Amino acid sequence: MTKKQKKNLVRILAVLAVFLILMIAEKTGRLDALPGAIRFALYFIPYLVIGYDVIVKAAKNIAHGQVVDENFLMMIATFAAFGLGLFGEGEYSEALAVMLFYQTGEWFQGYAVGKSRNSISEMMSIAPEYANLETQGGTEETDPEDVHPGDIIVVRPGEKIPLDGVVIEGESFIDTAALTGESVPRRASADDEVISGCVNGSGTLRVRVTKEYEDSTVARILDLVENASSRKARLENFITRFAKYYTPAVTIGAVILAIAQPLLFGAPVADGIRRACIFLIVSCPCALVISVPLGFFGGIGAASKIGVLVKGSNYLEMAAGLGTVVMDKTGTLTKGEFRVSKLIPAEGHSEAELLKLAALAESYSTHPIAKSIMDAWKEKSDKEARSGQSDAAPSGSRELTDISETPGKGVCAFYNDKKLLAGSRSLLSENGIEFETCTETGTVVYVAFDGSWIGTIVISDTVKEGAAQAIRELKQSGVDRTVMLTGDRRNAAEAIGASLGIDRVIADLLPADKVERVEELIAELESEGKGKKLCFTGDGINDAPVLMRADLGIAMGSLGSDAAIEAADIVLMDDDIRKIPAVIRIARGTMRIVRQNIGFALVIKALILLLGAAGLANMWLAVFADVGVAVLCILNSMRALRIR
Repeated sequence: MTKKQKKNLVRILAVLAVFLILMIAEKTGRLDALPGAIRFALYFIPYLVIGYDVIVKAAKNIAHGQVVDENFLMMIATFAAFGLGLFGEGEYSEALAVMLFYQTGEWFQGYAVGKSRNSISEMMSIAPEYANLETQGGTEETDPEDVHPGDIIVVRPGEKIPLDGVVIEGESFIDTAALTGESVPRRASADDEVISGCVNGSGTLRVRVTKEYEDSTVARILDLVENASSRKARLENFITRFAKYYTPAVTIGAVILAIAQPLLFGAPVADGIRRACIFLIVSCPCALVISVPLGFFGGIGAASKIGVLVKGSNYLEMAAGLGTVVMDKTGTLTKGEFRVSKLIPAEGHSEAELLKLAALAESYSTHPIAKSIMDAWKEKSDKEARSGQSDAAPSGSRELTDISETPGKGVCAFYNDKKLLAGSRSLLSENGIEFETCTETGTVVYVAFDGSWIGTIVISDTVKEGAAQAIRELKQSGVDRTVMLTGDRRNAAEAIGASLGIDRVIADLLPADKVERVEELIAELESEGKGKKLCFTGDGINDAPVLMRADLGIAMGSLGSDAAIEAADIVLMDDDIRKIPAVIRIARGTMRIVRQNIGFALVIKALILLLGAAGLANMWLAVFADVGVAVLCILNSMRALRIR
């Protein structure tokens, strides 16, 4: 609770105590003998104490041309109530009660907003205060913005990592909970990448900085969190537009009601004014204007608690209406840790020859498949070196020339002036090379040299722990279908899809094909006419175009990935796929709470407005319709923070 909130709470409690004393004195007849001016002062002084800021705001808004708002409605209604009391047509207690309980509602609103902000500010606390820059004379504490790529910083135990970089010395465990929601620390040692915003454990690390502070993970995340409230959901925009026209309309309605009662029905003028006051108090749109954005804010806060960054309430609203979830295979459903699982040499060739030629072809490639082949060759070479039978490692051989890599197909190069191919079936077919099709499960790399097929390498990727559970939970959360996109062969892809319970598998895709397939799936959804949306989930690095094309883009495993943070609408700060159904549950729970608030507020207000216009409602009922409904809606909105 802030100092301002504490001060306002003291003010409310003090005026409430005075109000209760006055009410007891009034009901027991102790005020009856007092002169009218003194009775007026007894109520008007506490009224000014509790309502001076509302009156000041209303006056300032009027001076700036913004006449009709909730402050104006409260000021006019309570002034009119005091006026009726002066002429013996009403009670001062009603005017004081209206302002007192209005301020109570405002306090609840401020407390609830603060609670929601705190849930997000936990993520904001990742901002580093300083960096220990290594200099010739030792270390110097400096602003992270003054550190540049290539500089060396020292991160001591318990300190926040201020900038992204690579560990060059030391070993420790890194606490990533503020970013990922994960309680298990990650081990970091030499050559490991570390990102800003995490907390160093028990060891001292020397880190070479790789990015400027403004480009670091922590700076990008903080910027997105700060701007999350600027992207409003359709319901929020509707309520904003609604209030803009609604408040002036009810003010005009109150004036008409005050005039029409005496003119058309012969009612006393005081009765018309009283009904108009009730109309003004009830019609105050606080419950809608506050509780709807507060509900979305709570939902974003609930997501941040589990390490999920939602860029705006519009994306939370989108997540609540998902009908299809499309996932990339590698890095999303599988670990992306490729390993050579089988070597199948052609007749007349050995496994060693096959692996050596494949490693030669892939030695300049940065693709994960290429890395797995190089790792296998390195492991084999290390074993041979220990046994004294080492063969030359093919890492970037000078004898390799005219290297070209085709995405989705493979590598073509010349080795000793002879053509060397490593890649898919289509690559060998295009070059007129005959080969035997491999039916093994996994990613298959065909290798050819000097016009002949040398053999086949099978590379397997392991399914992520919890992937099958995530698919089940997606369906339980109301998603109609799940789709997997991959560049793998159909047999291997369908085997993984079947093991996970995925509804549809689309295989043999080139990177450029994914956007086209997603567009086809979006068209299918639109043709169903149910208004449901499509979400694409990928690793955010090579899937950025698809993330941007989908109705909703969720980046997986994107800790430190610039492409993911830029392209996605929702960012999972680790690679736990089970957080996708969790986000959908939070989104749907948030939308349920927001709709409850809108329905409850509109029904109660409409009912009491009708009763007030008919003369069947008093000021106390009006106070409930305004403050009571607002408080109930605010408390309901706070439930969004606790959605599990």
